[in-house]
Amino acid sequence: MIDIPSEIQIFTDGCAKGNPGPAGAGIALLDMDGGLLEEDCQALGHATNNEAEYRALIFAMERCIEYGVRRPHFFTDSELMERQLNGIYKIKNERIGRLAARVNELRGEFDSFDIRHIRREKNKRADRMANEALIDGRDGAYDNAGANGPGQ
Repeated sequence: MIDIPSEIQIFTDGCAKGNPGPAGAGIALLDMDGGLLEEDCQALGHATNNEAEYRALIFAMERCIEYGVRRPHFFTDSELMERQLNGIYKIKNERIGRLAARVNELRGEFDSFDIRHIRREKNKRADRMANEALIDGRDGAYDNAGANGPGQ
């Protein structure tokens, strides 16, 4: 396991080809100075794009818990998800409601929790990893040294 600080930035992205269709999740963990700590991806099977966005966030939150992160700062290019989780928009879809409930359950594991919307071009690492999961339906982690894969 790599050494992860207690406060980090986490970029998440989910994608579905066909919406619904084959889906993937991508995450990028960075230190507070923007240095890459780890990238990872996860094949999600069949899902909608919105479900994939939530599942990518859950994947990232579970990874943060595993690493002992106490103050995560999450970034997503899903304005819908960010606004739903911050109470600006109501959740009307039952499946999304269940995923949001899981996010809210995991929030309690952290000293603080925030999620912010960013423009897609600021989320390239997580986007690349989400699409990587779709290439051959595989999961795979890459650390900052690139020892487990192609790195940046």
